[in-house]
Amino acid sequence: MIIYDLKCEKGHTFEGWFKDQHAWNLQKSQRLVSCPVCNSSNIEMIPSSITIMGKDSRAAGKLQEKELSPAGALKMLHQYIDKNFEDVGDKFAEIALKIHYGDEEKRNIKGTSTPQEEENLKEEGVQFIKVPLLKMDS
Repeated sequence: MIIYDLKCEKGHTFEGWFKDQHAWNLQKSQRLVSCPVCNSSNIEMIPSSITIMGKDSRAAGKLQEKELSPAGALKMLHQYIDKNFEDVGDKFAEIALKIHYGDEEKRNIKGTSTPQEEENLKEEGVQFIKVPLLKMDS
């Protein structure tokens, strides 16, 4: 069983439980998944919390989480972002607004923004998160 964090087009968030990713894709394509608040079937998956499971716990069929330091979790998050997000550099706010208003295709982006640009994004209703940079050891 896989639990996904989901969001409808109106911004309502909720969980969806699926047998596997194929089941999620199939149900979404057939518009069988709907928001429990507004009944919209225009649903997308959103980033969720990360659970790290060790090989031994999976093999034993137990759901035991490995100890993970905050720095280790942040490193894993950065690796995920680097692999799955397009780097738009200092054009983050501009492109985020274009995506928000449908002028560009919806996709995961990363980049930098000024405090003024961040305030503008908030005022326009664009959801984003700030991820702290990793300190490099010298």
